Amino acid sequence: MSSFPNSPNLLKGGIVIMEPDSGKVIRIISLQYNPDTLTRTFQVQSYSEGTDRAEALRLKSSPVENIKLEAEIDATDQLEFPDQHQNIVEKGIHGQLAALEILLYPTSEALQNNHEQAGRGVLEIVPMEAPLSLFVWSKHRAVPVRITEFSITEEAFDTSLNPLRAKINLGFRVLSVNDLGFKHRGGSLFMSYLKNKEALAGTVGSATLNSLGLEGL
Repeated sequence: MSSFPNSPNLLKGGIVIMEPDSGKVIRIISLQYNPDTLTRTFQVQSYSEGTDRAEALRLKSSPVENIKLEAEIDATDQLEFPDQHQNIVEKGIHGQLAALEILLYPTSEALQNNHEQAGRGVLEIVPMEAPLSLFVWSKHRAVPVRITEFSITEEAFDTSLNPLRAKINLGFRVLSVNDLGFKHRGGSLFMSYLKNKEALAGTVGSATLNSLGLEGL
C-alpha cells in the first residue's frame, strides 16, 4: 500500500503505434520515467523571405515542429523482485530497447516480401510504409510524428552482458496535414492537436496596451 494515499495519479508520456488505415492500435510504449525536460522547436513556414512586400505576412503551412527528449530505462526496481520479473532477470532491458528500436525498421515480413518481388522481376516495388506513430504527452499533446533522432547509451550490464540501465535520446518531427493530407488518419489527429492548441490559447486573457507602456497604436 502506498504511504501517500492522496498523492495524484502520475500520467506517463509515451508513443502509440497505429495502423495508418484502420487506426487499430498495434502497441503502446509508456516511458518508464517522465523526462525532466522536453525541448520543442518550430521552423516558421513563411511564404516570402522579404522579396515581396505584399506576401510578408503570409504563411505557407503550419510550422515544422520538432521535439527532443531523453528517456531512461532502469531494471533495478524489477530485479528486487526476480520472481515477478523473470524476463528482466533473463534478458535485462533488451525487450524495452527493442520495442523502441523496431520503430525504425521495416518489418522482416515486408523486407522478405520485397526481396521475393525483386526475385520475380517486379520492376517497381512500392516503398514500405511504417505504422503511424503518435507521441503522447498528456491529453493536450497527442501528435503524429516521425522519429528523426535515436541514440542509446547503455550504462550497466549483468554477468551475461544484458543491459540493465540505459539513456535514450529521442527526436521527433511532428507530421502535419502538409505531410499527410487531410484524409489521412494522422492528418486528422494533427488537426485535433491544432484545434486543441487554439482552444488553450483562448483560455488566456489578452494584456492591455497600457501594460506595454502604450496609449494607442
